[in-house]
Amino acid sequence: MPLVLMAAMLLSTVAPAAEWDNPADRYLDAHRAYVDATCPLPEDGIRHFVYFARDRERLPGHVLLRTPRLAGAQIMYAWTRLEAQGGVYDFSEIEADLATLEAHGKRLWIQLQDATFDDRYPAVPAWLRTPEFGGGAVHQRNDAGETEGWVAMRWNPAVRERFARLLSALGERFDGRIEGINLQESSIGVDADSDPGFTPLAYRDGLLANMSALKRAFPRSVTMQYANFMPGEWLPWEDEGHLAAIYRHGEAIGVGLGAPDLMVTRKGQLNHALAMMHEHDYSVPLGIAVQDGNYAGVTGRERAEDAPPTSLVPSLHAFAADFLRVNYLFWVDQPPYFGNEVVPCLGAREPDVAPP
Repeated sequence: MPLVLMAAMLLSTVAPAAEWDNPADRYLDAHRAYVDATCPLPEDGIRHFVYFARDRERLPGHVLLRTPRLAGAQIMYAWTRLEAQGGVYDFSEIEADLATLEAHGKRLWIQLQDATFDDRYPAVPAWLRTPEFGGGAVHQRNDAGETEGWVAMRWNPAVRERFARLLSALGERFDGRIEGINLQESSIGVDADSDPGFTPLAYRDGLLANMSALKRAFPRSVTMQYANFMPGEWLPWEDEGHLAAIYRHGEAIGVGLGAPDLMVTRKGQLNHALAMMHEHDYSVPLGIAVQDGNYAGVTGRERAEDAPPTSLVPSLHAFAADFLRVNYLFWVDQPPYFGNEVVPCLGAREPDVAPP
């Protein structure tokens, strides 16, 4: 073969590789369209809530009660506090918070906690963590194999049946009285070594069942499943259809879809929950949470020495509104960002301090 022809053939095989677009990078620059966004945040129909984790005691006197554009509070309630004894429900904390919010014309959003990211706090009640329920909960582990909290055995039918009972009891008391309720994120650090009954498929089916139980319990209030990552797949390369199934089921039964961590520059988030929201049209509500660290482009479990002194509030809002088309934004009350930027960007006239 002539050398000229051989060289031409080699070039024809190399050139396409050089021009190949990596599908995992397809949204890496999407956030750049929103970096020039400014305050005040436009009134675009998004409902803004303040997220409280285990710090609900901060609610009375909080600036959200005096900020018209903040619709209310998203508060996390752990299963173990709502049902410390099997079948005996204590919703007094929810009632107290609901009363505080209603007195100021605000709405309550419940985040129902059955998983934690700290070994000291198992969200599943002790009576469920017994042999009768296969242990009820297992440790979550990170990539290094270190434990980092607990998660209910959502794939276990016996555990799931008791969770459905809790949802039913909550719905009987609060459906229509609260703005909405969401189940925690789908991402977990669990595999078959954690529990022999665990498989990615069993886990997926367990989440679908929990979503259906949630909708049955709350036909009037907004319902939502946080769906960010699923075990057994990593998009876009390892797509087993698990995360897509969660989004399809939510749309089919009327359960909204959301995610924690509005991370607009991370390929993991961009290729999972954010892609699911961006690439499809939904009739159900969508929501996204700005959680600890997100204001500076990191997560709460990461070191942030290099984080910028000012946050990404306007661009985060613009990305959520235009790229994701969300209906709900949940802003964590993380200082200094929330008081210094979120509140002023929403037009509050008072500083973020409790009245004397």
